[in-house]
Amino acid sequence: MKKLLTYLLTFLGLQGLTSCQVSVFENADVKSFAAFLDEDGVVLLDVRTKDEFLSGHLSGALLVDVKQPDFLASAQKVIPAGSRVAVYCQSGKRSALAAQQLAKAGFSVTNLTGGIMQWQAEQMPITLDPAEVDAFLTPSGKVLRFHALIHASIRFEYDGKEYYIDPVQELGGRIVDFSILPQADYLLVTHEHSDHFDAPLLSQLSKPETQLVTNARCAEQLGYGQVMQNGDTLKFDNGVVVEAVPAYNTTEGHLQFHPKGRDNGYILTIDGLRIYIAGDTEDIPEMSNLKNIDIALLPCNQPYTMLPEQLVNAARTIRPKVLFPYHYGDTDVTGLPDELADDGIEVRIRHYE
Repeated sequence: MKKLLTYLLTFLGLQGLTSCQVSVFENADVKSFAAFLDEDGVVLLDVRTKDEFLSGHLSGALLVDVKQPDFLASAQKVIPAGSRVAVYCQSGKRSALAAQQLAKAGFSVTNLTGGIMQWQAEQMPITLDPAEVDAFLTPSGKVLRFHALIHASIRFEYDGKEYYIDPVQELGGRIVDFSILPQADYLLVTHEHSDHFDAPLLSQLSKPETQLVTNARCAEQLGYGQVMQNGDTLKFDNGVVVEAVPAYNTTEGHLQFHPKGRDNGYILTIDGLRIYIAGDTEDIPEMSNLKNIDIALLPCNQPYTMLPEQLVNAARTIRPKVLFPYHYGDTDVTGLPDELADDGIEVRIRHYE
């Protein structure tokens, strides 16, 4: 029987595998790898070190260092179930090791032969965008990528379109080089405070066909834009639905920062995936009306938004599947994952200081 199995494996070109070693993955050259990345449901994984990643990487890549002892567990946290994985490193050797582990864990994996070195040798593009990236699968199997830029600035990639929420160039000594990022198809601004509203940058990111959504105050200052009031609903030309929801302060002495009715939070429904961007708000009663939220971004820095305990209350009210604390400045949010673990809410801490 063993000889027969060996013969069959040899015949199939799989002699290196045994009955308990099923870590099969595909190798692809640059052209095939690039074509694979254009398919739906593919998540791109860079398995090099952080320093290597920051020196240049493929656009939209998630970073998980294969040399870390918890590589597989870390990768499984950020790769959505059911997705296919494209993996690369510097030369293709480390990514082959990563591909073996991922394939053995049940993922369908394609490895870039020759790594990013071969990718660049064939004049394929890389980016220096330093953002942390998270990937989510929509119900139809398309990949939505989140890029954590700075504080309250977020970039989405979905179905070939670019979305920016509250893009700001510079804050607290941190600078985002938007010149290396794509221009926007859709822009959303929650309110006019300078850590959310950067008029010159909005102009820089805009194309003639870009759709801009904002509250009335920002539109007045810009002289253009689609105004949404709390309670309004809008459908973009690609079918994405945007709901404007309340965002305001409730604590005495803080009401002047974000008065009720002026500013927006937004809910985006993208191919059935519901994303709540809260804007600058406290844990307001209207949050109890928010249903079926998959991903929530909740702010956490008093006196302007929420204390950590308010954020916990808001999270338990909304009950998202994944929560990103954002707009948190110097507030310590590192205890939130443990505090909400028993609630079944996955908390991901990104650089949204």
